[in-house]
Amino acid sequence: MERKSFGGPRNFGPREMTKTVCSDCGKECEVPFKPTEGRPVYCRDCLPKHRKPRF
Repeated sequence: MERKSFGGPRNFGPREMTKTVCSDCGKECEVPFKPTEGRPVYCRDCLPKHRKPRF
């Protein structure tokens, strides 16, 4: 019987990047998802300012 490992490294292949504009600073950036209309998208620099702190 073959066991599957959970939590191990996953290889889903290359991520499809989508070009968009940061809702905070306005510069062009790429995100690994299709942005949803009406929801803000932040670049790598602005995202930490808008993320809730983890405890």
